[in-house]
Amino acid sequence: MTLIKKFRIKSFKEEKPIIEIKNLTITYGNRQIVEQLNLSIQNSEICGLLGPNGAGKSSIYHCIIGLVKPTYGEIFINGIDVTNIPTHLRCTKFGISWVPQYGGSWSDLTTFENLMAIAELHINNKEERLLKINSLIRKFELENVIKLKSKYLSGGQARKLTLAMAMVKNTKILILDEPFAALDPQSVRMIQQIIVSLQMFERISVSISDHSSRDLLSCVDSAMVLSDGKIVAKGTPQQLVKNTRAIEKYFGEGFKI
Repeated sequence: MTLIKKFRIKSFKEEKPIIEIKNLTITYGNRQIVEQLNLSIQNSEICGLLGPNGAGKSSIYHCIIGLVKPTYGEIFINGIDVTNIPTHLRCTKFGISWVPQYGGSWSDLTTFENLMAIAELHINNKEERLLKINSLIRKFELENVIKLKSKYLSGGQARKLTLAMAMVKNTKILILDEPFAALDPQSVRMIQQIIVSLQMFERISVSISDHSSRDLLSCVDSAMVLSDGKIVAKGTPQQLVKNTRAIEKYFGEGFKI
């Protein structure tokens, strides 16, 4: 694996958003979660989404992948309005993969069986399925746990499995909700390295939300802080930790990376 962020995309000569959200509003009953939110994620960028609990991070992701329909606003992928396109078509047509904070695999299936279950949905040819699965097992260093049921995997192994499952199909956009949660420092670094290598070698666009701010900021190109349903600050990690609004609303005084 590569070192974590040997380079960062600091600016784009030609901005080419792979995801655009325009005037997004999300309400649950009488409660407004997100209000008139606009954001974009550039092609091949690793973008972080930070904010306190209840700020709307997961709700935004659920709208992007189609699990939640926004109360108002539009979502574009590669310039195409997908607001009313169902989840399964967004995933297959636009190459979106989502790795949730909890679960993501079948607990009573082995590592190999979990990968096969996804491969059977996306790859028709049996030989191609096996080639893809074996390639992912090597890439994510899962050789020692291929016969182990996922409920017996360690936190880091389980996270690698869900990432490998997300990569079975031709993924172009990878959305990670709390990928570092409940992991030890060594496992966190391992997942960071995987994320960065996916960007560098697969040219995958990645969006990460996590409460571990330092872990997130060490592997993203840019990030934004969400508070009270709105983006209050955005920029590179170095810019963000100096932003007075980000400090006030999220980081607090004395935060450093």
